[in-house]
Amino acid sequence: MKRRELLKLAGLTAALLTTTAMLAGGTHAQDKKWKIGFSQVTTIEPWRAQFNKDILAEAAKHPEVELIITDGEDKTEKQVADVENLIRQEVDALLVSPKESAGLTGVVQQAIDAKIPVFVLDRNVETNDYTQFVGGDNKLIGRAAGEYAVELLGGKGKAAGNVVEIWGGMGTQPAHDRHDGFHEFTDKEPGIKYLLDQQSGDWKQDQAYNIMATALRNNEKIDLVYGHNDPMAYGAYLAAKDVGREKDIKFIGIDGLPNEGVQLVANGELTATFTYVTPGAEGLRQAIKFLNGEKVEKTITLPTQKITKENAAQILKDNGL
Repeated sequence: MKRRELLKLAGLTAALLTTTAMLAGGTHAQDKKWKIGFSQVTTIEPWRAQFNKDILAEAAKHPEVELIITDGEDKTEKQVADVENLIRQEVDALLVSPKESAGLTGVVQQAIDAKIPVFVLDRNVETNDYTQFVGGDNKLIGRAAGEYAVELLGGKGKAAGNVVEIWGGMGTQPAHDRHDGFHEFTDKEPGIKYLLDQQSGDWKQDQAYNIMATALRNNEKIDLVYGHNDPMAYGAYLAAKDVGREKDIKFIGIDGLPNEGVQLVANGELTATFTYVTPGAEGLRQAIKFLNGEKVEKTITLPTQKITKENAAQILKDNGL
């Protein structure tokens, strides 16, 4: 089976697992102490599939918790409706990972006004009234990617080359942070030229493939691709491979899932990836901690790691892959 098909299958499998867990959890709802709702934006992206697996694994450790997971199907209006439904169910705590920061702010504020503690995961919203934010530091990850890009293109003060940057969703803060952090390093190098102007792949492999295919047709020389996540970096790689130019280009992504980005690096298809740990398990732990009367920090920042050919094999081994 081709890798593209495997990645799609992983997302669909996770979606089925989520549905099964919801049905099983509802059977014994009367035995639960806390009812916690989680509004997920989508279940078909590999990183989101892992996100759900992580939160389900953590929930299995807490028999006192009834976890209700909804799937926004990658639509802001559907996710808003999901959160409204969770509010009506009077959940004890709400976890939400927004598709768009602005688009989910209003309904998150509704939950806050209803005295439901809200834990925002991965992507922030445009209010500070939530209980806690749990996620990676996207600007820090972008800086790490930018610093490595400069190194790959010749080093500080000497870096030169043509760079294609493929954005995630333009309406999401992580995409802007990954862009800004990257450019803090690359913009200092006058020899680096950017070939695209804010082309968004919406975090999706197929859209990144199309963006890269166009870039390849219009530019004889491309030295490096920076995708805001691994699926998009891989989509760009596949576009380059289809025209026989993949060996001339470096590909950098973000997410670092062992069975996705790390494997792609180990295979030599991506040059590097940077881990963006899913906040599912930690977000649920923090919500339970808060519901049990303990204090929680306003922000929890999850760590990152650069993964290259040198350490990819060991990471796969550590994860039994």
